[in-house]
Amino acid sequence: MSRTRRVLEVAACAVVASGACASAPALAQQAFPNKIVRVINPNQPGGNSDILFRLLSAKMGESLGQQVVVDYRPGAGGNIGAEMTAKAPPDGYTTLIAAASFLINPSILKSLPYDAVKDFTPLGLMVDIPAALVTHPSLPVTSVKELIALAKSKRGDIFFSSSGAGAVGHLSGELLNALAGTRLIHVPYKGAGPAVVDLVAGHVQISFVSVPAVITYVQSNRLRMLAQCGETRFSSIPDVPTMQESGVPGFVVSSGFSFLGPAGLPRPVVDKLNGALVHALKDPGNRKALIERGADPIGSTPEQHAAYIKSEIDKWHRVVTQAGIKPL
Repeated sequence: MSRTRRVLEVAACAVVASGACASAPALAQQAFPNKIVRVINPNQPGGNSDILFRLLSAKMGESLGQQVVVDYRPGAGGNIGAEMTAKAPPDGYTTLIAAASFLINPSILKSLPYDAVKDFTPLGLMVDIPAALVTHPSLPVTSVKELIALAKSKRGDIFFSSSGAGAVGHLSGELLNALAGTRLIHVPYKGAGPAVVDLVAGHVQISFVSVPAVITYVQSNRLRMLAQCGETRFSSIPDVPTMQESGVPGFVVSSGFSFLGPAGLPRPVVDKLNGALVHALKDPGNRKALIERGADPIGSTPEQHAAYIKSEIDKWHRVVTQAGIKPL
């Protein structure tokens, strides 16, 4: 913190003491941050959210002038950490990393201990990780069109794995069923790791999974990547077409990682946290590392992030409804 800043804060305190200044909460807001900023990770250590955020935390702390530390609170599909954040004081010292499940849960769970829109302040979309449609090499297809044709000729005989019922991979398969008229059969696993392992072993034929989870298997020809599921082609796999380019209009699936705070954060605090995120994402070293891991750095404004959250919740609600999935 600069000497000038400290002088200004001391002067402000003197005015407070004289009774002619704003309240103590307003002063605290002005001085934000003056202690460690906690970022709740509602997932286990070692996952995508953990790896990606650790790349950003140092530069975020540099921008804020305070340490940014991760607090792991896994469980209940991410809902434990999300609830803790929703109920935290709106002072900016408790924030949240939220994966795609945060935007899917409102459609697949009957009740949540929070409202995904009303109980949070969007602070910026961190990164976007496109999903990929991958197949076992034994499946005699080399394109999405060939896969759809084969699936229609063998209705109910082609199986796809996912990390669990209601996960992104599950709903991606159901989205393809809805848009292409196929009937791929879902096989849920307890996590993305086992789902990929059984795909590589040939126990299932297809999976929709994040690019970082399968890229090494694709490079070693143990899996075949037919398409990636983002809006546009991803720079690390430029030769792989999107699902839309492959003849499935409207098929866009990716895992956006959100940076959130509790509802009611003051705008100056929002701006500082968003600025720290953008600062970290613009760092050349961070950008290179993220892209190499299959993550597209975003760093949106809070307003763009809010619009993204609402549109994704609406999209997954349509997918769940079309697939006939009953909320748990």
